[in-house]
Amino acid sequence: MECVFCKIVKGEIPSHKVYEDDNFLAFLDIRPLSPGHTLVIPKKHYRWVWNVPEVGEYFEIAKKIALAQGKAFGTDFILSKIVGDEVPHAHIWIYPDVNVKGDKQDFVGNAQKIKVTI
Repeated sequence: MECVFCKIVKGEIPSHKVYEDDNFLAFLDIRPLSPGHTLVIPKKHYRWVWNVPEVGEYFEIAKKIALAQGKAFGTDFILSKIVGDEVPHAHIWIYPDVNVKGDKQDFVGNAQKIKVTI
């Protein structure tokens, strides 16, 4: 059985993408802690971040997303979190401080703000 993130990668479940390449995908979290809360995942299923073979490339993309969020939302206070118990697919949370101004439910607008600054 495939996980929800594998289904997002395949396009079976819609998402608000902010970044995509051959190996990785970044999209907005459907339960955002702040505007622009993004999940960065490998397209191939790995259970834990530490199992991803291209971990350096993975973290470079997470950095790219964090810097884009900083520009998009006018803050240098960008948080990240790696736990991985919510969905059994490697993922990194990248999100601006919860006090940043904006509507965290504006998925279309927030995705666009991040995309244009990458």
